[in-house]
Amino acid sequence: MKTYTLILLASVIGITACNSNDNKAVVKKDKYEQTKETLEQTEKKNPIRFLTVSGHDKHNLIGQMVIKGTITNTAKIASYKDVDIEIAFYSKTGALLEKDNETIFETIGPGQSQGFKTKYFAPKGSDSVALAVIRAKSE
Repeated sequence: MKTYTLILLASVIGITACNSNDNKAVVKKDKYEQTKETLEQTEKKNPIRFLTVSGHDKHNLIGQMVIKGTITNTAKIASYKDVDIEIAFYSKTGALLEKDNETIFETIGPGQSQGFKTKYFAPKGSDSVALAVIRAKSE
């Protein structure tokens, strides 16, 4: 009878020990999935936080300002499309002359960059251009 009780007790302890390790693995996996979902939700809700734009400008022969730039997506999961960029024209003294918006109709995946080129008849006295992402749609 003592042997039967010891075997039964050892079996219960063994099963309980195995289940607790399995539960820990499931909890870790669930936690990872929750973190991943949270990151995806954060990236989709805040595209401006994960999109950057850089570029340069020059004047062409007919007086247009040619702006070449690159939009970079620093998100780990989310893709963005239809990125709206604000283009601000400044004078030599730094005075804001005009602002325009341009939409780049491309999809930019996580960790990717997309180039663009646009032309404007800039306001008289324009010396430089500043670019900023103002909104985008998450895919």
